[in-house]
Amino acid sequence: MKVGDTPYRSIWYDAGAAEVRIIDQRWLPHEFRIVALKTRDDFAAAIRDMWVRGAPLIGAAAAYGMAEAMARDASDANLNATWDALHATRPTAINLRWALDAMRTLLTPLPEPDRAAAAFRKAAEICDEDVESNRMIGVHGLEVIKDIAARKPAGEPVRILTHCNAGWLATVDWGTATSPIYQAHDAGIPVHVFVDETRPRNQGAHLTAWEMAGHGVPHDLIVDNAGGHLMQRGEVDLVITGTDRTTATGDVCNKIGTYLKALAAQDNGVPFYVALPSPTIDWTVRDGVAEIPIEERDGHEVTHVQGKSADGATAEVQISPDATPARNPAFDVTPARLVTGLITERGVAPASADGLRALFPDRAA
Repeated sequence: MKVGDTPYRSIWYDAGAAEVRIIDQRWLPHEFRIVALKTRDDFAAAIRDMWVRGAPLIGAAAAYGMAEAMARDASDANLNATWDALHATRPTAINLRWALDAMRTLLTPLPEPDRAAAAFRKAAEICDEDVESNRMIGVHGLEVIKDIAARKPAGEPVRILTHCNAGWLATVDWGTATSPIYQAHDAGIPVHVFVDETRPRNQGAHLTAWEMAGHGVPHDLIVDNAGGHLMQRGEVDLVITGTDRTTATGDVCNKIGTYLKALAAQDNGVPFYVALPSPTIDWTVRDGVAEIPIEERDGHEVTHVQGKSADGATAEVQISPDATPARNPAFDVTPARLVTGLITERGVAPASADGLRALFPDRAA
């Protein structure tokens, strides 16, 4: 996708500088910053402190983190220590473990002198596969949008509600939930996106809105609690979210508040779709509520907000009393019964064990 007239991925290897670079998302939408990640500690901090975020991008960053580690010390001890250090950064997103396992499986049998080059090739391959998977999610999700558009009066937009950021900033490119939106917009199908702010880190307001504006997609920013109201009034045709981990039975774990959107969608007869590349499926888990670990983040994210001050500087302010503690669960689980369908790179599946197995018999096995 483009920032201004320049195409970017969210993470890339700069061959000229021989370093991995990312868009540092902490400063968006008011400042566009690119930083280099050079050490294991850099990659761990970037994942843990959300310089990068979104399950697919976390996996890609972890893969490059393993590659950079091998370039410095290709020993078994460093390979395993890097796996441990990066795996500990975010417990919920399954793509993190998937990417780290893929890297370790590849590298362990190799002689130490061959590991760095092989690791960088594999990390680049993981990134390229993510881009293609997300493009195909858009191809299949576009059919969902086309079907709704065909049943609306000519020229009336398909009104889509999103939650959090499942855009190109959460992946290597295209995004998951946004890929069908971008492809519909580019195909000339009128769409209008309701972007909920997504407290506590406001990833909808900061990131999704920035993406929509940059791509020229009509949109409105809404408060988190407005989604149900708009559905009641018939102003939402479709909900599409992403997911950080999907169970083998179709439960989806996503940014906190997704469950409430799904409940409101079911009550108002609004289709609720979840877009995901297949590495986000955890085939070892069947009950999302009971088995998926839910990350509890620092309460500071709840008690403080970041924005642009009157003088144009990016600043943080406290919004709660000094003595008030905060709980900050980062994710919730939406049961499969509330999900209309799962949009994957291989097609749209029912949110069920049978539906997923039908599309991914090789993975399910």
